[in-house]
Amino acid sequence: MDCLDAEDQAVGRHYDATIFEYETERLSTHTPVECAITLRYLERYIEPSAIVAEVGVGAGLYSEFLARRGCRLHLIDVSQRLLRVAQERLRASSLNDCILDVRRASATGLTHVATGGCDVVLLLGPLYYLRSPENRQGAVAEATRVLKPGGLLYAAGINRLAFLRDAFHARPNYTFEQRSFHLEFLRDGNLDPQHAPPLGYAHLTTSTELRALFAGTFSEVAFVGVESFAGNSQHVLTSMSEDSATAWLDLIEQTGRTVDGVGMSDHFLYVGRRR
Repeated sequence: MDCLDAEDQAVGRHYDATIFEYETERLSTHTPVECAITLRYLERYIEPSAIVAEVGVGAGLYSEFLARRGCRLHLIDVSQRLLRVAQERLRASSLNDCILDVRRASATGLTHVATGGCDVVLLLGPLYYLRSPENRQGAVAEATRVLKPGGLLYAAGINRLAFLRDAFHARPNYTFEQRSFHLEFLRDGNLDPQHAPPLGYAHLTTSTELRALFAGTFSEVAFVGVESFAGNSQHVLTSMSEDSATAWLDLIEQTGRTVDGVGMSDHFLYVGRRR
């Protein structure tokens, strides 16, 4: 049974009806640096055969990677269409046995997942769309509940300044209404379909805010700006030779761990261990 509030349902409809096609190819085609750096961190810390609650499965690219490593997966998303795509992706690769269950649910309500039943929780998307601090804290509380002591949490956030960078490029004729909205956005990080049609209702964060969300409950294992200097040019990675791509990714990862690299990035990746 779906247990989604009105905002969760709106996000699910947005993915199903508005950006579904883009999302199915986003990681592999449009944001390959984000994908490659995230995969490095999944491979580095997640043990084969781990039980993983993947909250926000997208098109299932990370699901397939983890399943090939022998992980068993709870597939969770607010988008019914993306859940079907992820499930079919695993089935087509003969990895269906790695699926523990498939559930349309919010990150704030993982009631079907047992307390202490997971080695890893992935929140590589849900925090983009939980606009109230209470809901973001609720998602972290649920992740904490379902994780075993010592279990790993992966969480992603979108850099608040990336939106202003893109707005500066796309809307040079600045208006008083835009200025008023931007000042409010800097305070709370919240977007809406009027001001951010591709994202819709969303929350963008700062590195300080994202790290503070997990303080006290998790010990930080890693914090990285996943694109570093690659930014809007990351699509060129797909045209490189394997050796060149690896060399650039090494440099992107190295600089993405610095304050300057974090600041330049579109996305932040947090990895923490449950205390």
